[in-house]
Amino acid sequence: MNWQPVQADDLQQILILLRQSQSPDTQIQRQVQARLESLNQYPDFNKYLVYILTKLLDEQEATRSLSGLILKNNAKSHYEKFPDEVRSFIKQECLSALGDRSPLIRATVGILITTIVTKGSLEQWPSLLEHLYSCLDSVDINLCEGAFGALQKICEDSADQLESAPSQPLNVLIPKFIQFFLHSHPKIRSHAIACVNEFITPRASALMANIDLFLENLFQLANDTDSDVRKHVCRALVMLVEVRIERLIPHMQQIIEYMLLTSQDSDDTVALEACEFWLMIADQAICRDVLQPYLDKLLPILCKNMKYSEMDIILLRGDIDEDEHIPDRIEDIRPRFHRARTRQQTQNLLDTNSQLNTMTDTNNNSTATSPNNQSGQHLQDDDEDDDDDDDDGSGTNADQATEWNLRKCSAAALDVLSNVFRETILPILLPILREMLFHTNWQIKESGILVLGAIAEGCSHGLAPHLPDLVDYLIKCLNDKKPLVRSITCWTLSRYSTWIVHNEVQQNRFLIPLMSELLKRILDANKKVQEAACSAFATLEEEACIQMVPYLNQILETLVHAFRKYQAKNLLILYDAIGTLADSVGSHLNRPDYIQLLMPPLIERWNLLRNDDKDLFPLLECLSSIATALQTGFLPYCEPVFGRCILLVQQTLEANSGDTPADKDFMIVALDLLSGLAEGLGSHIDSLVERSNLLTLLERCAQDSMAEVRQSSFALLGDLTKACFRHVRKHLNIFLPLLTQNLDPHHVSVCNNAIWAIGEIAIQIGSEIQPFVSIILEALIIIINRNNTPKTLLENTAITIGRLGLVCPNDVSSQLARFIRPWCVALRNIRDNEEKDSAFRGICNMIILNPLGVTSEFIYVCDAIASWEKPPMELHAKFRDILQTFKQEFGNEQWKQLTDRFPLPLKQRLQIHYGV
Repeated sequence: MNWQPVQADDLQQILILLRQSQSPDTQIQRQVQARLESLNQYPDFNKYLVYILTKLLDEQEATRSLSGLILKNNAKSHYEKFPDEVRSFIKQECLSALGDRSPLIRATVGILITTIVTKGSLEQWPSLLEHLYSCLDSVDINLCEGAFGALQKICEDSADQLESAPSQPLNVLIPKFIQFFLHSHPKIRSHAIACVNEFITPRASALMANIDLFLENLFQLANDTDSDVRKHVCRALVMLVEVRIERLIPHMQQIIEYMLLTSQDSDDTVALEACEFWLMIADQAICRDVLQPYLDKLLPILCKNMKYSEMDIILLRGDIDEDEHIPDRIEDIRPRFHRARTRQQTQNLLDTNSQLNTMTDTNNNSTATSPNNQSGQHLQDDDEDDDDDDDDGSGTNADQATEWNLRKCSAAALDVLSNVFRETILPILLPILREMLFHTNWQIKESGILVLGAIAEGCSHGLAPHLPDLVDYLIKCLNDKKPLVRSITCWTLSRYSTWIVHNEVQQNRFLIPLMSELLKRILDANKKVQEAACSAFATLEEEACIQMVPYLNQILETLVHAFRKYQAKNLLILYDAIGTLADSVGSHLNRPDYIQLLMPPLIERWNLLRNDDKDLFPLLECLSSIATALQTGFLPYCEPVFGRCILLVQQTLEANSGDTPADKDFMIVALDLLSGLAEGLGSHIDSLVERSNLLTLLERCAQDSMAEVRQSSFALLGDLTKACFRHVRKHLNIFLPLLTQNLDPHHVSVCNNAIWAIGEIAIQIGSEIQPFVSIILEALIIIINRNNTPKTLLENTAITIGRLGLVCPNDVSSQLARFIRPWCVALRNIRDNEEKDSAFRGICNMIILNPLGVTSEFIYVCDAIASWEKPPMELHAKFRDILQTFKQEFGNEQWKQLTDRFPLPLKQRLQIHYGV
């Protein structure tokens, strides 16, 4: 098919538009974009685009490439609507241009080819792989390189298609790729390794069959002169550590020595790939044995890599001390996604994990250590979809400063290795640390403070004798003249907050000075320091909890003052800090003077934001925590807040039933705030619910296709069940079947909240839940016996099983033997509270009805009973009766044989508390 432009004028008009679109004037760009978009109604427009890309060799590269990228976007959106002749012409011209003299055009053609493959399938372009394969042996290096570039992109985007294709193309392609590892042209070598690397993690059978040849040729490239080749070699070895470490063990000494060398490569991208090796090997059983001899070389390298480069400092504007007057740029404010509420009956303290990957760059260190934990742990479903369309690899300065880099990777590696080797690394690290922390170069000093933060968890025991002096030093560093030193110091101190807060001597010495200095830094003139201080203070709040109560006035005055100073980006972190404070001190916040300080700026902000403004998310999250903490103190604000939440839910539901779907995060965050109101206000919310259509809306939300919407819906349903059950009761014929349909542990948080809501409903309706018990119980027994079930889900499952046994003991007791052991294990470590009480009363009822169901696991029952510090009187009596009955049934001799196997502390507790 030899198509030519019918009208030369049409071609010129399109070329003019393409050239104009490269104008720096955004107004011109918008106009041109609109005109180009309008041309999509003409079928030949895409022919013109591919013609410009592949045939106009005298046109500027940038214009030709832009033509191809516009065509790529059109294909991505509308390829199935292209006429067959247009599709055929595009495919033909792409293949003809693979050997274009311009690397940019070759790359663009490769992007276009892989887009077409992802929109259809390899079967719909049967000649493609054969054509690309034949081009690999061309004497024309441009054609070979162009074909390899296209193959690399196909391997990246369609590895599963290649693996599962009936013709099994990988059986031919992978040996061919490996053959090209030793090609004379570095770009070809790089493409070849990159292609094969795509099949390591999925363990493609064609690669596994050629693994020896792959390793042999890979090792020959270890000292390649080309940095891209070395980068791909390192990446291959890192992935092989995860999937085929047994093949690397014979060569591990050489690999480690190679990675030590490459971790210091002059090209940071190569060093970064090598540094990933230390992160990966730390997760392997062989780590301690193979790395121990190299720690004296490895640790100094990691420490050195943690220093900011001069380019980092320029990108981070690290030498600008006062920048709070400089307006935030839109690109600096990352999109905010709401995390749906997860309910937890047992109300354990939130575990805060190290988040070094986001904390080692103080330009991006906010929400990592101050999650808004609502009133329970956030369990995230791992079904997020990342779609990265930045084909040209460009990014703003802010993007480059906050992306994963050598500094962050080295810090994360030091963190995980310190958790493997613990204090045994301190004899190597302490002299290095001493030199870094007191170095005259502030960049080295700053990286030393980062090192100290990185080892906080792993080396905590060995550092304990040094910590008084180190923490004293760090608190002084909060006043350093360099903002990047002040900001990293905030983070490092947050890593030692557990030691400061939970050691009475250190608490008296350091807690007040640390709190005072962090509050000053919250009001720092530098935005990065504000951000780091706010985040660190949130971590301190989580650790200290009610120890913050005596200082609430000073804390609130500072946080409210920050409202007047902060720009958009840091306001998001400020909301987190306020929400975390509310979670940490709870009802202690419910004082008129505190409420008068805190609420006016929040309500002012609330009134300024439109219903479609995503800045509502963190504000509503914050208000949810405050409503829960203030309880009746929130009553003056509850009516307008409740009404707006109902409106947000209603508007989102209506929009999603029409042609223009709305962002469901608005609905999720509104549901979560309604949960906070229900939990905080209790029965005081009754009249608001009565005057609203909340339960009708909640029925629709509970059936939503999006997991996070159902997750928040079930949390709210449980809270409303506790606060105003009379309204929920009327809708149980809808809600109970929906809850039973969502007992799927693959959506952990949805399942967790559904189980929790079922338990709350069972307590309210008693034996009326009986028609649903068998189907619910079967699902719960499967969940409680699963491997790797998250702790919170196990605890909620066990409590709901106990509650079902409390209200329908005859139905549940027959199944005791199937769940009693994991049930006891799940609840032995939770603190005494009402939920635990109701669950144990249920289990006691079931044991009385079916004692044979627990006989073989009786030690676990005894252990669970002994886990109570102070059971309520009724429960204590049940425990005593059950234990005495079993002792009588067993007889003295058998009882003695049984209890002789008990650990001594368990025997003693049972003897002291229950006389057995």
